Amino acid sequence: MYTVYVLYSSKYNKIYIGYTSDLKSRFLSHNKLATKGYTVRYRPWEILFTEDFESKSEAMKREKQLKSGKGREFVWSKVQ
Repeated sequence: MYTVYVLYSSKYNKIYIGYTSDLKSRFLSHNKLATKGYTVRYRPWEILFTEDFESKSEAMKREKQLKSGKGREFVWSKVQ
């Protein structure tokens, strides 16, 4: 099982889109454990929404879709 997730930083008004097979540890990494990368700069993060998929390829496809112009429009509509 793979999860596509969207994180939101209300402090910086930023979003992050990704996928993982272990959301709990990935979220911990984004908020506490990681020492470099995009998400470190905009902590704290909250999970805006998630979608589950059976295969990695389906999750990757959805992540790519959410990172497109229309996808980001959809994601930002969840923030309001």
